[in-house]
Amino acid sequence: MRWSIPAGALIALAFLVPTAPAVAQTESPRTVTQTESPGLNEDCEPVERKVYKDLRNHLSIDLDNAHFGELRLLASRILHEAHINSFNRLSDGINEGLEGTEDELRAYLKADVQDVWHIDLRIRVNQTVAPADTGPEVEDAGQKALDDGSVDAFLAYLNDGLYVARARDCASRPTPTPSVSPTASPTATTTVAPTPTSSASVGVSGGEGGGLPKTGAEAATVAGIGGALVLLGGAGYLIGRRRRTRFLT
Repeated sequence: MRWSIPAGALIALAFLVPTAPAVAQTESPRTVTQTESPGLNEDCEPVERKVYKDLRNHLSIDLDNAHFGELRLLASRILHEAHINSFNRLSDGINEGLEGTEDELRAYLKADVQDVWHIDLRIRVNQTVAPADTGPEVEDAGQKALDDGSVDAFLAYLNDGLYVARARDCASRPTPTPSVSPTASPTATTTVAPTPTSSASVGVSGGEGGGLPKTGAEAATVAGIGGALVLLGGAGYLIGRRRRTRFLT
């Protein structure tokens, strides 16, 4: 009786020990995978990475012997992934297959779906390197994937290589310096300079320049007085000269 508990514990350990490595094997890739960590977008802002799944995993079933229901279920799964990733060519092809007969859907899944998916992946890679402001690291990594041309190269670039290259491009960008614009003080007031006025009044001579010239009736009066003074002076000169002549004779 006293050995019942230790024996039960050993049996439990026997079931747990073989499962421990399996748990470690299934969880370890999730801790090291880079596709689950945040990435950067074109503006170098943190975003959630977009993961492109390998559709070949869905096509691992026996397409020759699968019944029509299984084929439609497979086509629906692929169509879902095509909608998420905006694979327009693949979406159109799957929709046409679902609208057709069993043989047409089976033939499309066997012969065409991977080729169309491959074209959509290439288009997506091209879209990442096409913009004029693409960084040199992204352009180089994307061109290498295009030169390789395989599905594996496209998936590796879209799921990981793109974000690694973009992080390098963002790290090499110069940090923008904030510009400081001068602002007016709220207590500042505007000073208006007084209009200068002449110190001499009209009609009064003063200073070096004298007063304003006299015009009109005032000028005529002055001229008349001056003329009279000239006549009086001339008459006085003549009278004095005559008296002097008489005195001498």
